[in-house]
Amino acid sequence: MGKTESFKMSRLERHRRRFSESIKRKKVLEIEQKLTTVSQVCKEYEVAQVTVYRWLSRYGSSYQKGEFMIVESESDTRKLIELGRQKAELERIIGQKQIQIDFLNKMIDLAEEDYQIDIKKKFNTGPFSGSGKTKTK
Repeated sequence: MGKTESFKMSRLERHRRRFSESIKRKKVLEIEQKLTTVSQVCKEYEVAQVTVYRWLSRYGSSYQKGEFMIVESESDTRKLIELGRQKAELERIIGQKQIQIDFLNKMIDLAEEDYQIDIKKKFNTGPFSGSGKTKTK
């Protein structure tokens, strides 16, 4: 039996344990101050996450009954900010392209009026009468 196995508690032994209020409050404070995480406390004391979250709801200052707190890591926050910037840049580019398209369409409309010709491509039209067969090799 290895060293780590000798210190493992059985499920029954873990179930019978009771933690003092002071330990619970101390661990909750450490979690709130970001000195430790819920998963680290779970590993250290061999308790389920639901138990630690119960401690947080009972003794934590930021966990109020009936309110849920969504915690996201700093990397998630940075990703969201970067995605927001990218979205804004893409929307700006799309806006510029739409202005260019509108301008070009207006120029085509004005040219059609001034020169009395049809510039816009018409679908379902055959080849021009002047076009002949092309040579094939």
